[in-house]
Amino acid sequence: MLHYTVKRILQAIPLIFLISLISFLLMQAAPYDAVDAITTPDMTPEHVESLKEKYGLDKPVFVQYFYWLKGVAKGEFGYSLVNNSDVASELAERIPNTFMLVLPAFVLALTLALVLGLWSGVKKGKLTDKVIDGYAAVGIAVPTFWLALLLVYFLGFRLGWFPILGMRTIGEEETFVNLLHHLVLPVTVLTLSLTPELIRYVRSSTIGQLNEDYVMVQMAYGESRLNILYKHVLRNVLLPIVTLIGMYLPLLVTGAFVTETIFSWPGVGTYFITAIRSFDYPVVMAVLLLSSVFVIVGNLLADLLYMIIDPRIKRS
Repeated sequence: MLHYTVKRILQAIPLIFLISLISFLLMQAAPYDAVDAITTPDMTPEHVESLKEKYGLDKPVFVQYFYWLKGVAKGEFGYSLVNNSDVASELAERIPNTFMLVLPAFVLALTLALVLGLWSGVKKGKLTDKVIDGYAAVGIAVPTFWLALLLVYFLGFRLGWFPILGMRTIGEEETFVNLLHHLVLPVTVLTLSLTPELIRYVRSSTIGQLNEDYVMVQMAYGESRLNILYKHVLRNVLLPIVTLIGMYLPLLVTGAFVTETIFSWPGVGTYFITAIRSFDYPVVMAVLLLSSVFVIVGNLLADLLYMIIDPRIKRS
């Protein structure tokens, strides 16, 4: 397993390099840059050119990329072109906030999906299955922003049960209870958004496993359906879910853009959206790089979990 892990990490290095290069070139191909976003009509052409020279935007594209790559190799992501803040420090402050939002939502969504998906698969064709599958179908179709706005309007604005902005109440003491109060709505939105697709995966996998020969053999030996479900079926059902865990891992860095933006959550998602609007390429490149790393780490984690869940799977 160690040999396989090291091999995959070494294979990922050129891939990350290629992703960063393509992202950088695509940003440079845009018709404007960060300086254009911060200029005002009263600025002279000389002033604009001096700003571009200050930030190195007057240099050739590959020279700019080389300097950026050189900084990344030293653990430096540069400074924001808009507010001149250190990108690494901003990310270090915002990533924990995103973790705080995404992790509970994903754990809740995964738990609900396993319970409801298994239940739906076992009750295939019955009323329970139709209700759960109907919820999954509606949940997949409903846009996240619309769901978030509904909760904001009814639970936040009309009923006033939960705060709708930020992660702290201005003017109040910063307590854990206050933080939890602010987490309820965005975590609920993320959980409801992630659960339907996961339910579909679990349900489909459960139905497939219940039709396998080993289930009939276990039942012939007098094993209870509940034991078969949790001792044998669940292990095989987890395999496709592991793939989804790897796919969702980048959310820990990029955050949930829509949810963070609507609830003004100070995470990476809002930081990234703001940087895109102002074409702040050091910020955009840093988030894209971290997201790429998490995609690769997620795929590697999925492969390793495959081997743990099912030892029959061998990797060279």
